[in-house]
Amino acid sequence: MAESKGIENLEKELETLYQPKVQPGKAQVKRQQAAKATKKKAAKTPLLSKGKRKRAVARASLLQGGSGRVTINGVDVALIKPREIRELILEPINITDAAAQVAKSADIQVSVYGGGFSGQAQAARAAIAKAIVKASPSPDSLRSFYMEYDRHLLVDDTREVEPKKFKGPKARARFQKSYR
Repeated sequence: MAESKGIENLEKELETLYQPKVQPGKAQVKRQQAAKATKKKAAKTPLLSKGKRKRAVARASLLQGGSGRVTINGVDVALIKPREIRELILEPINITDAAAQVAKSADIQVSVYGGGFSGQAQAARAAIAKAIVKASPSPDSLRSFYMEYDRHLLVDDTREVEPKKFKGPKARARFQKSYR
């Protein structure tokens, strides 16, 4: 009896091994690859945001599931000096525990161009704050807190330098006139 069971099992195994395998068609393979690609994209799609200040424009991408790194133009934010500028950039992360939790579980990459040093820091600050609000589990409460704390975290400051006019050294000042 035991031998017959072994032979039956062996026959079943041989049937499964030697059955001709049906190869999927090209269209089916392409569909499977496209499904895999969309799953990968959905898992790693960053949240994008933009911040502006004077002539500086910052674009932040928040990638969830990260280790809490914040980089500005490829440089870790801890290396940015002076300390006041670094604290200004990290202000949206440090002012609330909810924002700190979101930032700890994500990587934030900011690219900034144009303007000066301080304008770039303020633009990066706005972009980071907007990205954190998008990634927050309760965006309305965090948004209202940011608006009460400092409106320019979420609303871009549209003020720009007035352009220089002719007949003067600056935008409003005029050259002195001498009669003697």
